Amino acid sequence: MDFEALIEKVKNIPYGRNSNRTDFSLVISENKGTCSSKHAFLKDFANKNNIPNVDLIIGIYKMNEANTKIGSILKENNLDNLPEAHCYLKINGKVTDITNPNSDFEKLRNDILEEICIEPNQVVDFKVKYHQNFLKNWITENQIPFTFEEIWNIREKCIQKLSEQSQY
Repeated sequence: MDFEALIEKVKNIPYGRNSNRTDFSLVISENKGTCSSKHAFLKDFANKNNIPNVDLIIGIYKMNEANTKIGSILKENNLDNLPEAHCYLKINGKVTDITNPNSDFEKLRNDILEEICIEPNQVVDFKVKYHQNFLKNWITENQIPFTFEEIWNIREKCIQKLSEQSQY
């Protein structure tokens, strides 16, 4: 299978967390994956097959109702947005988001706060720590009236809502 065909196949795999975050092959065998596992799987494939100019990116963006349709969760907590970590690829410098068939990076583009390039194994622990550190700094710098744990719980509710809608 060529890389473009594999990208299309993975894009159409349903959104869902895999049973083992470190085994990216589960995207295929379990027929589901998250933004992290799907993009890490493709980057790993590119690495193993010497496909150049494929970068795995963590983008921190301002998750809000307009760009993710997370309902009233933020509003109920008097928050306009919440920094969220999202993985995607840059292929020859062009963003490719295959989280689901309807992924539209343009909805997020103007809300990106920060991007870093990572390797596939970094989606497991590094991405979570990177995101949590970003949130802790955001809470302090913006004097957000919540603890980190409260913010993480609000975030989990948002992610659950997105999972139910299969829009993430």
